[in-house]
Amino acid sequence: MPLDVQLRQAKEAQRQLGNTTTTQRNAVLEAMVALIEEHEDSILAANQDDLQAAAQHGVEGPRLARLGLTREKLSSLVEGLRTVIQLADPLGRGQRWTLPNGLILQQVRVPLGVIGLIYESRPGVTIEATSLAVKSGNAILLRGSREALHTNQALVDLWQTALRKTDLSPDLVQLVADPDRSVARALMHLKGLDLLIPRGGAALIQSVVQEATVPVVETGVGNCHLYVDAEADQEMALHILLDGKMGNPAVCNALETLLVHRNIHETFLPRAYDLLSSYHVVWHGDETVLRLIPDAVPATEEDWAEEYLGLHLAVKVVDSAEEALAHIARYGSGHSESIVTNDYRRGQEFLSRVDAACVYWNASTRFSDGFQFGFGAEVGISTQKLHARGPMGLDALTTIKTVAYGSGQTRDF
Repeated sequence: MPLDVQLRQAKEAQRQLGNTTTTQRNAVLEAMVALIEEHEDSILAANQDDLQAAAQHGVEGPRLARLGLTREKLSSLVEGLRTVIQLADPLGRGQRWTLPNGLILQQVRVPLGVIGLIYESRPGVTIEATSLAVKSGNAILLRGSREALHTNQALVDLWQTALRKTDLSPDLVQLVADPDRSVARALMHLKGLDLLIPRGGAALIQSVVQEATVPVVETGVGNCHLYVDAEADQEMALHILLDGKMGNPAVCNALETLLVHRNIHETFLPRAYDLLSSYHVVWHGDETVLRLIPDAVPATEEDWAEEYLGLHLAVKVVDSAEEALAHIARYGSGHSESIVTNDYRRGQEFLSRVDAACVYWNASTRFSDGFQFGFGAEVGISTQKLHARGPMGLDALTTIKTVAYGSGQTRDF
């Protein structure tokens, strides 16, 4: 089906959804919960078809891992749906005030309209992003990757069944099934689309940001740093390092760079190396690291800016917190950064000065996640500053409308 036809159908359906109650929109999500549980086997079978085809075409490593679904993953996605159901409805909320002339103004949150999503590999996004779109009164056009086509089609079929069961149009959730790249480019130029969100690797995100003529939210590229300060609790730092690097190396909130204060590097770095050695992490280090860690390879300029999404770690010894802050400012991607320190003033300074969507003091960057933040899910993690930043939940899929209640007020002329 042509994209302009899909968009027209989505807009018509969205006008209906925008006038529904919270109960009606929650009913769609409740129906989807039941359908996923009922059709778990068929979803996993479709996913196995995708995994086998992807492996035959040479897809491997983190990219193949992101494609896979399990019963445990589906259970987690269902739990996310249940959380979204329990969240407050973002629509209609806002502030109200009265002007001196008696005119009453009220700003209220309303849906954005029709959202487009271009994403790679992760079929779970088809559940997460759609749940937030429906709850916030939006229609959504889903353009997943070729590798996940069977899984995404199975999930979109279930979403459309859930919509029919609740007397809403199935056109609210549509799959852009043609895997040709020209279709993705056409989506970037689809006049009338209210917002386009890319989720995937740096190449995809930059392609969309640079080429799209529709509104775009830049998401996801995560060159996340952990700075271990001279006043750090080293045991805590090791736990945070392990979680940040190995919790899931293939995601955007994983650690990619470790910065360690020179005063503690001789004790901390060998312990960190021993901790990660069983996972076969490759260290890319500066000269100080190379002298201390025999297996480390020299870090290049590209390493400091790299989002590895795998078992590699860039490691640098710094002389001060100021040097760590300067390094993060130069190479960070604006996603998530963390400091471990017991120095209150230094911790507060780090939180204040680091320019990123999420900044942590004595905690793992792996918390940069819509589910972890209590949003139930996310449509992406925005690394820009307008109109949303960080994990994008329900509020990020709404905009403001100002309504006025008058009694004949006019402006003088």
